[in-house]
Amino acid sequence: MCTYKIDHFGFDENLTFQQRYLVADQHWKKDNGPILFYTGNEGDITWFCNNTGFMWDVAEELNAMLVFAEHRYYGESLPFGNESFSDSKHLNYLTSEQALADFAVLVEYLKTTIAGARYSPVIAIGGSYGGMLAAWFRMKYPHVVAGALAASAPIWQFGDLVPCGTYFSIVTNDFKKSGTGCSESIRNSWNAINRLSSTDAGLQWLSSTFHLCSPLKNLQDAAILKSWLSETWVNLAMVNYPYKADFLQPLPAWPIQEVCKFLKDPSLSDKLLLQNVFQAVNLYYNYSGEASCLDMSETATKNLGQLGWYYQACTEMVMPMCTDGVNDMFEPQKWDFDALSEECYRLWGVRPRPSWILSMYGGKNISSHSNIVFSNGGLDPWSAGGVTQNITDSLVSIMIPDGAHHLDLRSRNPLDPKSVQQARALEICYMKQWIEKARHSH
Repeated sequence: MCTYKIDHFGFDENLTFQQRYLVADQHWKKDNGPILFYTGNEGDITWFCNNTGFMWDVAEELNAMLVFAEHRYYGESLPFGNESFSDSKHLNYLTSEQALADFAVLVEYLKTTIAGARYSPVIAIGGSYGGMLAAWFRMKYPHVVAGALAASAPIWQFGDLVPCGTYFSIVTNDFKKSGTGCSESIRNSWNAINRLSSTDAGLQWLSSTFHLCSPLKNLQDAAILKSWLSETWVNLAMVNYPYKADFLQPLPAWPIQEVCKFLKDPSLSDKLLLQNVFQAVNLYYNYSGEASCLDMSETATKNLGQLGWYYQACTEMVMPMCTDGVNDMFEPQKWDFDALSEECYRLWGVRPRPSWILSMYGGKNISSHSNIVFSNGGLDPWSAGGVTQNITDSLVSIMIPDGAHHLDLRSRNPLDPKSVQQARALEICYMKQWIEKARHSH
């Protein structure tokens, strides 16, 4: 544990809290060997630690110490204990800026308390929101970190930097490529649900067909069913890994191909089509065969902090998304900032600031920074907001065509496609350069 100010940027609030971090130093070379610093994101740090095998795989080669820092308000790093989520007063310190300041203070603390680490070069590594933090850490604290590997980091999914529909068109493409009739079946399922949910008998039929833990009572519930299904398709796109994995849920290799085996005929009648859709989602939620019913409130692992992330999405993490039903397989939905704002005000009493992240971190105007590798997977919807082309010779994009969400940060696996093996080799090559350069500056 490391003790921090709850508010790094004001002097009135003098309270402190304890942040959890994990250290592995079995491969570390004591005399200022490098530190690979995982910028924790929206969840329990032990879970990220167990899902970031890449760092464990390269620790030996780089003689590196591994540090995994938990993000404030997640896991066990709760600034106000059980009160942390009680109201917007207590949540006021949940921002990316405060989190980056925590990381900077932690690095300084480790360098002064660990013998032989005073001049250790530090490299930030993170995936998804953690990848955004890794990139921003290097941008905002270049004197603290020598470089950053930002995996699947959608730093441009803000404002109007990228079209709001790209994210869902990538999800759709994953399904389109994985089986004939697959994305069309999903596109046709929405109206099938709409037609069935217009009667009580239809709602009952949907509840029993989808084995729902709590039955659908009205059209609002039917809308929840549809968004639960949408979220399931999105999650499958994120974890479409080439081998059996257990990231958001236990799943087979290339899970979308498996799901698409149930969705071959989009022209079926409503009921037959939806029975197939159930088979498909049941593979995601019940691959182990242990679930007696499906719970629409659960789409991913319990290790992620949904509540905290929802607050962040209601304040600074405003990422515009939309669908049109033509370039994607979803029901058309425009980006509605006002609706988001009202919902956030209703829930937390706060309103989102959609352009703050651009003011804070520069949007696309980041060419003055250096030593950041942005890696993105071609199958990953989040690549829509990612840096997918080199900006300068030290702000580098690495594309992994067969990769889903930060596949490169996962452990090496015999089933890894060549593109991810090459990406990792390149990432290691850049890290070695940064370490060398940092050495010479002392």
